[in-house]
Amino acid sequence: MHTGTVKKTVAERGFGFISDTDGRELFFHRSSLVDSQFDAIKGGEKVEFEIEESAKGPRAVNVRIVK
Repeated sequence: MHTGTVKKTVAERGFGFISDTDGRELFFHRSSLVDSQFDAIKGGEKVEFEIEESAKGPRAVNVRIVK
């Protein structure tokens, strides 16, 4: 698992971006959330996630809010 911080969300489009601890910015989609609704995630929130390759580059999947 990787950790990072939600940089921003685009609520009307259902996606957002996470800055990971290595300084990368990763895309995530609302369908990648585990145990949370998309409206519960805000900028600055700490999250853990896995990274997978997609046609457009790496993206965050299995995203969970760290409590």
